[in-house]
Amino acid sequence: MASSGEEPRSGSPGRAGTGTEPSSTLDGAQLDMAEDFEVLEEEEEEEDLSELPPLEDVGRPLAPPREDTQPSEQDPQEWLDVLGSGLLKKKTLVPGQGVDTRPRKGQDVTVRLKATLEDGSVVEDNPALTFTLGDCDVLQALDLCVQLLEMGETALIMSDAKYCYGAQGRSPDVPPNAAITLEVELLAARDAPDLELLSGKEKIELANRKRERGNFFYQQADYVLAINSYDIALKVIGSSSKVHFSPDEEAELLDVKVKCLNNLAASQLKLDHYEAALKSCNLVLEHQPGNIKALFRKGKVLAQQGEYREAIPILKAALKLEPSNKTIHAELSKLVKKHADQKNVETEMYRKMLGNPTAAGTPGKCKDKLPWSIPWKWLFGATAIALGGVALSVVIAARN
Repeated sequence: MASSGEEPRSGSPGRAGTGTEPSSTLDGAQLDMAEDFEVLEEEEEEEDLSELPPLEDVGRPLAPPREDTQPSEQDPQEWLDVLGSGLLKKKTLVPGQGVDTRPRKGQDVTVRLKATLEDGSVVEDNPALTFTLGDCDVLQALDLCVQLLEMGETALIMSDAKYCYGAQGRSPDVPPNAAITLEVELLAARDAPDLELLSGKEKIELANRKRERGNFFYQQADYVLAINSYDIALKVIGSSSKVHFSPDEEAELLDVKVKCLNNLAASQLKLDHYEAALKSCNLVLEHQPGNIKALFRKGKVLAQQGEYREAIPILKAALKLEPSNKTIHAELSKLVKKHADQKNVETEMYRKMLGNPTAAGTPGKCKDKLPWSIPWKWLFGATAIALGGVALSVVIAARN
């Protein structure tokens, strides 16, 4: 457990690839590679994460279960299409103790897990994997199907890559777009620990696990699930406590909170949830007014909303804290130009509204108004002549 957020890759399939948290001050080289301060540095991944894997043909051959785990004759159950799409299927090998023994969301469950590829390669073998059900702490395929298991039940789960490691895979053993077969046995289910009774160390560890799971989803470009994990981590941090925390533990909890809020803002920005991202940035700046990432993202959010006048001083403040940052330089230059263009458009619009198509001149250039004043002189002269003619007509008529 460390505030840096760096932990070795976990052995469980759901916890692998969680990544690391970047340092609070990024050098120019890192920022050049991540224009909008990406939450995580990609280690060896350059795959295109923009598209989910295509639907597999229904006729795709299913990997047969191992001979030593074949269901007995008393269990002829067929494959259950969990989502109705054919991408996630479950089949009971050994019946459980009844529907009433199924675990509930929010409980901590322990399962025996074995995961294999279609060619039979074992990529995971965990005799006792424990996780919180429904929190997306593990592979989606496992999280969804364990809810359908009865206590003591053993089942096979056939999952498309979409609900496992997606287009990115897991280096070095899981290739991109790989379907996975999971053999799962539900061993135990119990209520999750009371957050109020967690020690400072336990709360920090739990919050970091949820945050790192969010980082994993962010790397997979699944920003909705990333937001879900960051929200859970923030809920853990913000929960009331009946246990006294040391000053160091309080400081570390705040550090994890700031990281979660920053990463939450990055995920919200990816989904164009500008108001939510702005709120997350402001929460970071309440704790750390000089947080460069929060200032940068807040400036970007305001720029996306067309608030250039507000965005520019915020980016200038970020640049003042890190003058060598090329990313902030580029973003600020772009905003200054956009703001100037916006002002020119507004000026032209006001001129048209006032009915003056010419450029506003200085007071000394009175001759520019001459073409507009001549018609008025002609009008007064014509009016005088007309009045004189009328008077003359009246006088002549009176004499006659």
